[in-house]
Formats: sequence, structure tokens, C-alpha cells
Amino acid sequence: GFNGFNGFNGFNGFLRSGLDRLFRGFTGGFENEWAVTGRNGWSCLAGSGIRAVTGMKLISKEISKDGGRVSLVAEDAEDLWTVYNLIAVGDSVRATTIRKVASETATGSVSTEKLRIQLTIKVEAVDFDAQVPMLRLKGKNIVENEYVKLGAYHTVELENNRKFTLAKAGWDSVASDLVERACDATVKADLAAVVMQEGLAYVCLITSSMTLTRARVEVSIPRKQGAAAMGRDKAVHKFYDAVIRAIIQHVDFSVVKCLLIASPGFVKDGFLQYVKEQGQKQDLKGLLEHREKFVACHCSAGHRHALKEVLNDPAVAMKLQDTKAAAENRALTNFFKMLNDQPERTAYGEAHVARACNIGAIDTLMISDNLFRAPDPAVRKKYVDLVETVKDGGGTALIFSTMHVTGEQLQKLSGLAAILRFPYTPPHSHTLTHTHTHTCT
Repeated sequence: GFNGFNGFNGFNGFLRSGLDRLFRGFTGGFENEWAVTGRNGWSCLAGSGIRAVTGMKLISKEISKDGGRVSLVAEDAEDLWTVYNLIAVGDSVRATTIRKVASETATGSVSTEKLRIQLTIKVEAVDFDAQVPMLRLKGKNIVENEYVKLGAYHTVELENNRKFTLAKAGWDSVASDLVERACDATVKADLAAVVMQEGLAYVCLITSSMTLTRARVEVSIPRKQGAAAMGRDKAVHKFYDAVIRAIIQHVDFSVVKCLLIASPGFVKDGFLQYVKEQGQKQDLKGLLEHREKFVACHCSAGHRHALKEVLNDPAVAMKLQDTKAAAENRALTNFFKMLNDQPERTAYGEAHVARACNIGAIDTLMISDNLFRAPDPAVRKKYVDLVETVKDGGGTALIFSTMHVTGEQLQKLSGLAAILRFPYTPPHSHTLTHTHTHTCT
């Protein structure tokens, strides 16, 4: 949904329609991809990449705990990340792929050509490339065709806008929920952030699954003193212009509910004042229409890792109370506060969480998505059962993405933590696989 600029539809037509029409497209529920060019940085070209904001496309679905298949089309990096978490070793995937095929000519010589064919493989390995983005699935062909024999290895590459069918021997509740959420357009990226310091800024989109760095802006700015100071204002304005261009290109205000502008010192204040001034001078009324979504906040540095402290700010949390990213951040913040004030009402690590689950003590479970990617089906089932048991007991289960800043924090706690309903201190000799009852094993 937020990947790149897909082309131009003609500059002259855009000039006639005016900049305001494009910005009205933002509020009308369209995703507008922008490229900003020109000597002054404000010549905006309309792109053919304007389309409705949707979730992952669901073509067909016939699934149950006893098996079944689903056909999907991923539309952005987050969709592919969801698919990465859906596909497990042993699943079968059918998709269009490219295969080199050798053929013998009438003269006896051998030639090779690349053909686009449909293959069905039994998955043995899954790799996610976030930069492209792309999924690579390695496995053996299980449906013979004219070009590929049964049992022959092949690597299928899944990209955006490419249909595929995934079949499983059994669909558990975690996998089913992943499909439901991925196909729901309302859970896409609703939070954006600009983390900046003088001369350096990162424009990020924060989704329910990951923190996506969409742009890195770096401009050399002279110090306030010395001979080079004469060009300082010009350099600062150049830096601000570049940040504004990145926001216009990557932040879709028809989806984003809040844009955080975070910095140490007064960098954010100078930037916001510049946006206000330029909006009045350069006909950027559309950007100013969304100024109520801009939230200035403090951070100690202009680097991506500073997002963690920004999201922990209580004032920011109030603004973000409707976003899933904020819900996960609140849970983790509450956990650390409870760990400090009432450690007996917290649990983390496999053993402690399992024991707390078995006595119905878990109020909020936080679990990392990478635990569900275990190659052993029995291990995955163990964690699925844990989630289902907590939910059945009236608790909340939050699955954290390792591609998200909150997921990175949870990983430091072994990827498993919980806030308890009542104090509980367990023995230290049990693990998930050796608990006495069967609710969480």
C-alpha cells in the first residue's frame, strides 16, 4: 500500500486539476502516491498509483481445523509479512512462477527458455526479504506437469499483486485470525512518525505488524558560528523541504490518524512553523487541512530507535488510544510498570507463563509472532493452545510482530510475557512442555 511511485499520468492534466483536488483525494479514501520535483521542490506530479485503500485481497476461502485452502493476493509489505507468518513448513502453495526449461531442437542441440507456469510445492523453507519486498518459498513439486517432474525442487517467489493458494492440513485459530485481519482494510497503517534532529530525519509508518522506515533524509547543516554560518538558514530550509516531500510521498492521510513529529530540543518546533509558513506560501492547503493530526513530541535523538520512547509518552498515548500499535505499546508499558511495582503480578519466559496459564492467572498475554514460525508443528500448536486458553479464560492475547519496535522489546523477554490477575510466584522447575495440566501444553 505504501510502496513506491508507480508512474505519471501527465503533468498538463494535473496543472488543470490543481493541487487541492489531489489532496481532496486523500480525504475521499484514496491512496495517493506522490513524486515531488522541480527547482523549488513543490512541483507535484499526479501518479497512476492512485487506488482505493484495501486489505489483502481474499479470492476464496475454504478452511477449518481439519484443513482447507485459501487464495490470496498480497498488496503491500505488511501483507507479505502476514503471509510469511501464515506459511509453515509442510504447507502446500500453488502459484505462478518462472522456470528454466530445456528442450532439444530437431538438429539435436539443446536450448533453454524461461516459461511462466503454475506449480504446487510442499514448503520446506520460507524466507522474507523486507527490502524488495518478497517471499521465497523452497520446496518439492507435488503436482506433476509438462515441465516439472514430481519431487523436483523449485523456489517460488511471492510478490505484491501475485495470486497464490495456500493449503494446510489444519487451520488453527491463530492462522485463521491472521487471514481475517489481513483482509480487513481498517487495520492498515494508521500511525506515522517523523523522528528528526538537525540535518537528519526518518519518516516511518507504524502498522499493526511492523515499523516501516519509508525515507531517510540527511542534509549537511553548518554550525551556528563561523564562516559557514552564513548558509545555515538556507541549509535548514533545504532540510525541511526534503522532509515535507517525504511526508507527502509516503503518508496517506486518508488512513493515518496521527503523524508524530519528534525531536530533541526545538527542531520539531522550527519544522512545524516552517510547514505552516510554506503551506500558506506554496499552496499546500491540503497538508494544512490535516494539521490536527500533527503531534509534536520530545525524543532524545533523531534516530529510529527513539520511537520507543516517543510511544511511551503518556500525552502521545492519549492521542493514539484508538490504534492497535498503541494497544500493544500500552500493554508492554503496563507490564514493565507492574514488573517494577508488583513483580509477583507479572510473568515472562516459557516456564513462568505456562504455570500462570494453568491456574487461570493471565489477564493479558503478550507473545511474539516468531514463536508461531517454529518448524515443528507440535511447538506451534503449543503456543496456539496457550493463546486459545487465555482467550477462553476471559483474558486478552496480543501477538507482537518482531518487525515492530514493541516486538523488538518483547523479544528481549524471550518473546513471551504476561500481566496477571493476581499475584503468583511459580516453582522454577517447569516448562511449557512439562506442565501438569493440559490447558497450555
